[in-house]
Amino acid sequence: MKQKIAIIVMGLALFFLLGNAKPIPLFDTDPNIIIINKLELEILGNSTVGKYNCASSLSFRDTIFLSSNTKNGLKSEIPMGNFECGNRIMNKDLKTTVKATKFPKSTVTITNIKSSGTNYKCNLNFRITDKTLSYQNLALKNTKESLEGTVAVKFSDIALEPPTKMGGIIKVKDEFVIHFNLHKL
Repeated sequence: MKQKIAIIVMGLALFFLLGNAKPIPLFDTDPNIIIINKLELEILGNSTVGKYNCASSLSFRDTIFLSSNTKNGLKSEIPMGNFECGNRIMNKDLKTTVKATKFPKSTVTITNIKSSGTNYKCNLNFRITDKTLSYQNLALKNTKESLEGTVAVKFSDIALEPPTKMGGIIKVKDEFVIHFNLHKL
């Protein structure tokens, strides 16, 4: 009986001593490491009847090591069929314009990420259809939730024709913007 009481007392003492221990953090808060858990892309443009916005979001997990030469970037494939433009007709027009049946995926590659004040700069390669657009020292805005970047593109840059409807009455302008968000964990 004395032995059981001694074990209970020792157990309570250990519980109180260890109960005050600090938990081990699951993620290191190293400022040279950025963990990405989601990628969002928006295509924004204008036509003769107004603005359009086509967006795609995909779960994407990767780690960026800012002080390393071996893993200082990321690469992701974006299914072109996942873009949502607000209605079925615009979704179909986008897929037709970017030749989604022939080129079902686009690729985004971000490399050489480095600090630039409180923000970052990077190199971006965006492959759509069979063309690759390259941008050097692209600014990435650093917020608490994400890294954000924007590039201006023309359909003619990627050898595509802007869509037209109703015999040319409705025309999409040649220029559009690709906005991307890399959501942090």
